[in-house]
Amino acid sequence: MQYYGNLALSPERKKQEQQANQRRPKTPPSNRPRRRTIPVGEKLLYLLTVVVFVAVAGLVVYRYAGLYELNREIQTTTSSYEEEAAQTKVLQQEINTLKDPNRIREMATALGMVPISQQETLSSSNGQTATALQP
Repeated sequence: MQYYGNLALSPERKKQEQQANQRRPKTPPSNRPRRRTIPVGEKLLYLLTVVVFVAVAGLVVYRYAGLYELNREIQTTTSSYEEEAAQTKVLQQEINTLKDPNRIREMATALGMVPISQQETLSSSNGQTATALQP
């Protein structure tokens, strides 16, 4: 045993160690209690339990990943639907402005067209018809 510090105390320490050794009865190595080992069946049961827990945890994580992916797809579809609905509204407003009869009349007049004042239909004896416009 190494002594650090005051070497004058080393004989006292030896006496203390001897007294401590006398208090502890020495048991022969064969009579020492051995640590009890876990039986193989119990080890396998623990291993199976751990494997089941890991499998269940993996399944839960896999399901959450699937739900996350589905939720992401729903959000993407919803946003594209909202964009298309807004575009549809804009196009519907454009259709309504283009269908306006006053606007059509103004464009026709601007292009040099004249309104129809009277239309005559002529029929012949053999069943043919002709239409004539009078300004």
